Amino acid sequence: MSVESTDPEPNYRQLSDDVFDRRIADLRGRYANCDLCAYECYVDRTAGREGTCQVDDTAYVSSYFPHFGEEDCLKGHNGSGTIFLANCNMKCVFCQNFETSHEAKGDPATAEDIAEMALELEAKGCHNVNFVSPTHHSPHLVEAIKIAKDRGLDLPIVWNCGGYERAEILEKLDGIVDIYMPDVKWSDDQAAAKYSKAPNYWSNVTESLEEMHRQVGDLRMNDIGLATGGLLVRHLVMPNHLDNAKRVVEFIAEELSEQTFVDIMAQYQPYYKAKTEDFYGEISRPITQKEYEEVVTHARDTGLERLYLDQSMLSERPGITDLF
Repeated sequence: MSVESTDPEPNYRQLSDDVFDRRIADLRGRYANCDLCAYECYVDRTAGREGTCQVDDTAYVSSYFPHFGEEDCLKGHNGSGTIFLANCNMKCVFCQNFETSHEAKGDPATAEDIAEMALELEAKGCHNVNFVSPTHHSPHLVEAIKIAKDRGLDLPIVWNCGGYERAEILEKLDGIVDIYMPDVKWSDDQAAAKYSKAPNYWSNVTESLEEMHRQVGDLRMNDIGLATGGLLVRHLVMPNHLDNAKRVVEFIAEELSEQTFVDIMAQYQPYYKAKTEDFYGEISRPITQKEYEEVVTHARDTGLERLYLDQSMLSERPGITDLF
């Protein structure tokens, strides 16, 4: 584990205003022929048209608060300063937050509004600013970060996404985002298309992971165990899709780094449309302990050393332990 004795300055505080302004202008310009995510809808969101994300060029926020349900290295004692953006650039049939991600429940927010939210969360003692489902709102968010920086924001920025990104767009976030946290769902494109409505997911997510890792490297923590920068990958183990999970962890170990911090999540439940057995029978149940342990064992076998595990899903047998 990489530990820093003092907290480094967040990336965005080192970026010049000129570079910031160019990045904001570039991203905002893409609203007119939108290619901000891997769907590449190419619709003119500035004219009120909506992409697959079901939103025009208005940002919507569903809620923001200190979140204590994230990984220990993010939530600490005071919580992760989480800003939940409404809508999503993926359409997972099992989404547990479908009210906001699919049904567009949220309030319009300007970049100025979002900057104020970030500063309010910092004032409450949160350890980071955690943007959830940020991809389709990235122009507003980058502008919000610049505004908040100019007003003294000094917390790491977490980009909490579904992995369905474009490397070209991620390059615009280089030097702005401190912690990338993609939830890498699929290595199986057929399953990704069926259950997340995300065509060509695997090729996009692998390119995106490589770009994220190039920018921020392995996850780093300070001397009290709080993440200050780097890549944190989540993978939600799905029922009847163990080969999918194994390929995900293999890629991480072989193509990124064996020091990649990976949260292997066990909390899958058949929310939303996934409970409909007639259409989604394979994923209409929770995972079993046996399935979870098989994925964890395989992750260890690949050489991954920094695994964040669900102890309630693990037996007492040697070799399977939570490393954090």
